[in-house]
Amino acid sequence: MFALTMWVMLLTLDDYVPKYRDRVPYPGLVIRPNALDMSFNKSDPLKYAKYVQHLETFLRSYNDTEQEKNEDCPRGEYFMQDDTEDMTKKACRFKRGFLSLCSGLSDTNFGYSEGKPCILLKMNRIIGLKPRGDPYINCTVKRDTPIQMQYFPSEGRIDKMYFPYYGKKAHESYVQPLVAVKLLLTKEDYNKELPVECRVEGTDLRNNDERDKFLGRVTFRIKVVE
Repeated sequence: MFALTMWVMLLTLDDYVPKYRDRVPYPGLVIRPNALDMSFNKSDPLKYAKYVQHLETFLRSYNDTEQEKNEDCPRGEYFMQDDTEDMTKKACRFKRGFLSLCSGLSDTNFGYSEGKPCILLKMNRIIGLKPRGDPYINCTVKRDTPIQMQYFPSEGRIDKMYFPYYGKKAHESYVQPLVAVKLLLTKEDYNKELPVECRVEGTDLRNNDERDKFLGRVTFRIKVVE
């Protein structure tokens, strides 16, 4: 009888519609390279090679050869898709070239060799999420004097066309939109541990929950040695 019950239950499951979804209504924010404490000598390639390799490997799914298979979507609009017969959803393109100086295309060392490293940020995937407003990433260094930064895409914007996400099975070719921040460190910033906090701003996504330090924000430390 138990086996029959299990068989009937399995017949009702749909691979394209998760029965148990993440109850967290707001996404976390994560960085690449996947390290919250980074330290390297900009004059020694062996010291930053692991960060460069991590970024290059991570960005392979954003290569033009992969992203040309996805859709050229209109900007500023949610990419809503009705149920289709095979339930497969299309995905909007995000080419690594959108990251400009942090794409690894013009500078294969992602700024690490010049002491101006690139950090990539992305939000965790949440099925059905449609952030309101105009979300963007903003980073600050926790000290009295600010550090100049460059954002890619411009102003750290996260376009609405990458939402909603329909799940791993239905949205196989989906890649998360990225924001790159290039830390324009100067000689005065070297040999110091710099705490950097990045947050999702301009939207209804939560970024100040003291019970979860990674909800809509992330803090990392970086030290560049000459």
